[in-house]
Amino acid sequence: MTTDDFVLDVSRIRDEARQKMDAGPVTSTYGLDPQEVIAVLNDVVATEVVCWLRYTRHAISATGMDRAQVAAEFTEHAGQEMQHGLRAAERISQLGGEPDFDPATLARRAHTDYTTTADDDLKAMLEHNLIAERIVISTYQEIARWLGDRDPTTRRMIESILAEEEEHADDILDLLAR
Repeated sequence: MTTDDFVLDVSRIRDEARQKMDAGPVTSTYGLDPQEVIAVLNDVVATEVVCWLRYTRHAISATGMDRAQVAAEFTEHAGQEMQHGLRAAERISQLGGEPDFDPATLARRAHTDYTTTADDDLKAMLEHNLIAERIVISTYQEIARWLGDRDPTTRRMIESILAEEEEHADDILDLLAR
């Protein structure tokens, strides 16, 4: 046998699985402190809820010639942002934590700001949302790097959300170019 041979101690893994059933999916092979990951994910939840609120407000209050197209895009993005928040909240629960939807702390914990503009300023709305998407893209890239191979399930979830956030930025850039 060489040092590169893969060998599993299945007996040890079975014993541990039986002894620590209350830990759910968090096993001894989990590479991070679950509480740290839960804290980071609760900030993701806050970020996504704030993004949902901003997009929803912009979709409702948008006026002007391009209102229908821009509002439809904002509405689509808002729904996706809420789904992102729910996915992060579900992962928090899987890791044994409690998702934090406390309205009193959402804005403080979010990576982005809740911004409002004059109701007739579609360009400013698009710009505010593009800035928010760029912030989220950068922070989620850093979270994915931090997770690395120590929590591949959470990393894949963050990367999946990140891909949609990049699509949002691209969509907004297209609208700004018109």
